[in-house]
Amino acid sequence: MKRQIFLYLFLFAFLLLIFQYMNQKSIFESQQTQIDTLRSKVEKTKDSIQSLHAEIQELKYFRLQGNENAMTYLEDMGYNVKELETQVTEWIYDQNVVSEDHPLVPFSGLQGGMKINKIQFLNHKWILADFTDGQYWGEIILELNVLPNRDFDVKLLGSLIYPQ
Repeated sequence: MKRQIFLYLFLFAFLLLIFQYMNQKSIFESQQTQIDTLRSKVEKTKDSIQSLHAEIQELKYFRLQGNENAMTYLEDMGYNVKELETQVTEWIYDQNVVSEDHPLVPFSGLQGGMKINKIQFLNHKWILADFTDGQYWGEIILELNVLPNRDFDVKLLGSLIYPQ
């Protein structure tokens, strides 16, 4: 009798062990597939990040902060590039008077004065700007002349206004 009890206990323990092994194996396999899926997503994300970095570098090519030659030119003249860019940007935005057109925009606003919205420094010489009066939109290209006496001159080179 004692022998049969031990046999049944041994059989029960063996079945429990097989059940635990199969259960853990299925959990391990599901976790492994989940890990593999996540690894593939990480690789895909890394590739996306690398392509975005390459695109950002390409977009920075025509910017003052990304153009080493333009920055060297200004630094050789004794200018801090960021400070000059900020100074010129503030001066252009300060010309946005509420009731009047911007003096650098050659078009009159029909819905109010033409205002410059966005400025992009292409290099140490040219600036691209976007303007609007709320209804009409356009762009201008400005020439920046940096003077040795810590001053600058900005003049209009070209402009366009988009048709309605």
